[in-house]
Amino acid sequence: MARRDLSGAVDFAVLEAMTAGDDAVTEEVLALFVEQAALWSPMLDTRSDGWRDAAHTVRGAAAGIGAGTLARACQVAEDADKAMAAPLLERVRDALDAALGDVAAYRHELMLRSLRR
Repeated sequence: MARRDLSGAVDFAVLEAMTAGDDAVTEEVLALFVEQAALWSPMLDTRSDGWRDAAHTVRGAAAGIGAGTLARACQVAEDADKAMAAPLLERVRDALDAALGDVAAYRHELMLRSLRR
């Protein structure tokens, strides 16, 4: 993957503004996002007692990197009653997959850029 594979799930301008364009900091933030996703995504299921906490945590991580669609999906799921949350959490998982795809493509581009220096 490379930057050409971006779907638009993440607005990297948000992240670049936060990291002042420092590729090393950007990579560190994206690595933390991927780590958070791996830790919390198994809980994005109403059978988990922590599903609401997982949605909340993923929402914050998503907002921090510019994954607005994911952050909004998390907010909707987080605010829902448990009886209505299952399909909303499915949307969260779909948006998370899209964001992770964009993050992988962007990180690949960062890696390629570092090789050119």
